[in-house]
Amino acid sequence: MSAPSIEELLRLAKQNSDYSALLDRVPYARLLGMRCLNLGDEVFFHLPANPDNIGNPTLPALHGGVIAGFMEHSAMLHLLMFMGVPQLPKIIDFSIDYLRAGHFRDTYAQCQVWRQGRRVANVAITAWQTNRAEPIATARAHFKVDGA
Repeated sequence: MSAPSIEELLRLAKQNSDYSALLDRVPYARLLGMRCLNLGDEVFFHLPANPDNIGNPTLPALHGGVIAGFMEHSAMLHLLMFMGVPQLPKIIDFSIDYLRAGHFRDTYAQCQVWRQGRRVANVAITAWQTNRAEPIATARAHFKVDGA
C-alpha cells in the first residue's frame, strides 16, 4: 500500500484537526519535532526544546539556523494547510531578524499571509518563547505557489 498523497493528508488533517501526519511527511519538520497547535481560531507551530538544537551551550541558546528553519517551515506548512496551495510551496526568499536570544525552551511561531497571488505568496512569521509580546525573531518569506 502506497503512502497517502499530500492532498489526502490535508483532507484528513482538516477533517480531524490533527496535522501531525502531514508534518511528519516533511523530513526537516520531523527532524525538529515540529507540531501544529490549534487554539480556538488561531494556529501556532511548536518547536519543542531539544538538546540537539542548541547552538550556544554556554547560555544555552538555540542555534540560529534551527530558529530560521523552524520559521521557514512554519510558513511553508501554513500555506499548504490553510491557503489552498496544492503542493509544498517552494521558497524564493527568506529574511529574518533575530531580536533576542532563543533560550533552551519550547518555541512557538505564528504566520500571517500578507498576500497570495497566483504565483507568489508573501508570509510574515513571528517566533516567541515565553511571551508572545516579546518575539525572539521575526521573518518575511516569499514562496512560489504555482504548479510550474
